[in-house]
Amino acid sequence: MDNLEEIFPIVDEDGNVIGSATRGECHSGSMLLHPVVHLHVFNSKGDIYLQKRPEWKDIQPRKWDTAVGGHVDYGETPEEALCREVREELGITDFHSEFVDKYVFQSKRERELVYVSRTTYDGEIRPSTEELDGGRFWTMQEIREAMEKTGVLTPNFESEFKRCFGDYLL
Repeated sequence: MDNLEEIFPIVDEDGNVIGSATRGECHSGSMLLHPVVHLHVFNSKGDIYLQKRPEWKDIQPRKWDTAVGGHVDYGETPEEALCREVREELGITDFHSEFVDKYVFQSKRERELVYVSRTTYDGEIRPSTEELDGGRFWTMQEIREAMEKTGVLTPNFESEFKRCFGDYLL
């Protein structure tokens, strides 16, 4: 279960910290802008790794999502959060990431400042059994087919993938 008392920084659209709030407050429809990091993991064949969100997640349970996604903790930089999340979720410590984009994502429950990065990685991936319900590499054909269905991928992944990596789908 997610810790609803975990403290997140509240930021402006440039990423400057202007306050703090709990996870529960941030995910309650308050629209407090809080930073998150996403890492898209490709292998050298051009396939993309997706994680499966566990049933207990408070947002988008049981759907396939970006390989790594997590909140920036209060007092942490996005770069530090990315390294921590990659280690916690996939067991990877030896990777080089490339910054891709930063944008504001809004759903009915929350507002996030998303820092998007990518990496090419062919090493061993050990998905966390505590945080994830597994994961696997998907071909671009499988991604295209999943985007044609409802409820397979998270809406956030779909919109972000099209925004940042739409050329892969052509």
